[in-house]
Amino acid sequence: MGKKGKKEKKVTGAEKTASKMEKKVSKRSKREEEDLEAMIAEFQSLDAKKTQIVETTCPSPSPRLNASLSAHPEKDELIMFGGEFFNGKKTYLYNDLFFYNIKKNSWVKSDIPNPPPPRCSHQAVVVPQGGGQLWVFGGEFASPNGEQFYHYKDLWVLHLATHAWENIKASGGPSGRSGHRMVLSKRQLLVFGGFHESTRDFIYYNDVYSFSLDTFSWSRLTPSGSAPSPRSACQMTSLPDGTGVIVYGGYSKLRVKKDVEKGTIHSDMFLLKREGKDGQEKWSWSRVSPSGAKPPPRSGFSMAVGPAGRAVLFGGVCDEEEEETLEGDFYNDLYLYDTMKSRWFPGVLRGNKTEKKKRRRGKKGGGGGEEEEGGGMKNEGKEQAAQGPTEVVKEIVSEDGTVMTIKEVIPALQEEEITEEEEEEEEDEDGSASAPPVEPYPRSSAMATVRQGRLFLFGGMFEVGDRQFTLSDFYCLDLNKMEQWEVLVEMDPKTQEWLEESESEEEEEGAEGDEGSDEDSEDEEDEEEEEHPAVQEGESETDYQIRTETYWTKLARANMGPDAKEKKVTKIGVAMAKVFYEDQ
Repeated sequence: MGKKGKKEKKVTGAEKTASKMEKKVSKRSKREEEDLEAMIAEFQSLDAKKTQIVETTCPSPSPRLNASLSAHPEKDELIMFGGEFFNGKKTYLYNDLFFYNIKKNSWVKSDIPNPPPPRCSHQAVVVPQGGGQLWVFGGEFASPNGEQFYHYKDLWVLHLATHAWENIKASGGPSGRSGHRMVLSKRQLLVFGGFHESTRDFIYYNDVYSFSLDTFSWSRLTPSGSAPSPRSACQMTSLPDGTGVIVYGGYSKLRVKKDVEKGTIHSDMFLLKREGKDGQEKWSWSRVSPSGAKPPPRSGFSMAVGPAGRAVLFGGVCDEEEEETLEGDFYNDLYLYDTMKSRWFPGVLRGNKTEKKKRRRGKKGGGGGEEEEGGGMKNEGKEQAAQGPTEVVKEIVSEDGTVMTIKEVIPALQEEEITEEEEEEEEDEDGSASAPPVEPYPRSSAMATVRQGRLFLFGGMFEVGDRQFTLSDFYCLDLNKMEQWEVLVEMDPKTQEWLEESESEEEEEGAEGDEGSDEDSEDEEDEEEEEHPAVQEGESETDYQIRTETYWTKLARANMGPDAKEKKVTKIGVAMAKVFYEDQ
């Protein structure tokens, strides 16, 4: 009895500490939130003047990230809401609503009276009842200069049958936050994690809330077991049988000193399990150790649920220190997680010849490919018992004092290692590789959803040096065939407006509408482009990249400086060649 009492006292103490920290954050950020509340109220007053629904056929939505993209539960439609855009000087937040008709490949903007105020990093979930509903919770609003933040704790529902927004007033819900996750599990919306940040303080959460779609009421869950550490931006996937949800990865940071923050990219996985009858459920946390080829650590990845309950993970970013700057390695790869078998495997496209070879070789060593999934499971226990994984912890310190900790679990070495040279030799034996398939740019914070076995991917962002490129391109991939990406909307990132804070007055005058200056700059760009190696008639992208590799690598080195890592230079050089080839 004594031990049990001590344990309960510890839990209570932890809850008190979290409560005090939350009050501290609330007190210090109250003034700036009041300023933003006034700005938000102004947006709402303008929206309140709308009295009727106006639907307009329109081009694809503008560049953005951290919006929500959801599949209509009954129609072949996708629904996009909100998001953010930064042009180098000003931050824009949106509350526009778009519908994408999959069969017609067309967009419609829907202006509906009294919508939620502008936001990003919120969560949206579709449910089938009532002709279809889109539920939206939380998110954040930022001041135009990006220095103040307001975190929402409101809950909204869009009735898809009538195209009407409704603000649901229900007490006892989560505190204001963004970067959280929300999924549908049976007839409940489950909310986990997220963070609240002001100019001075921040706090990350690992609490769990349930919203009943029957009673329209919130309740805070108190699962037993060891919960995930506080985090945001994780992957949260409902199990197909409704017995619980899987939580993977995420990001968090702590202030270890006055001016030093320590960030962590998480790569662990947990199961939140439900037991008991409806209304009398008991919840418990347990750690999960999945098999297969686990994704390398990253944050900002996109998430969706594919056929047979398989979770789909796309892209993301992993920050690396480059001398005195912090640069990110952006990804455009795919990983799938089989929730029923608790197994990761890479999403390899059949059109990629090199990747197919790696996939076949993986069979011998028990690597994780989709085709080998059945046979590989038989010997899996034996392999894991003989060779355990190794955890590697890497710390990176940025110029502003932020410490980034990356935890990666390295799987055991396979029986046969294939070197890059051997792969190249085999490619040469088979003949030159075919033209690489079209694929999305590497990115983070893109929007993803699945409808009828097809993965749709929109927007997001990537960085080159100090510049951020926000995207509005749109792709589709058939997850059943896994053949190649289909481009629905193209975008050249170079066309995006970017305003440097250090621009001179002359440059600012040109940006204000000096047409002659714009024409001169365009002429200069054309002259610069003419200096690049020209694409020969009938030349494939692969042949062009091979022929001009030295030139583009040298150009990338000149732009990135002598201290940049060779791997990074080569990667940027290939990207530059790809962009130039596609422009011709």
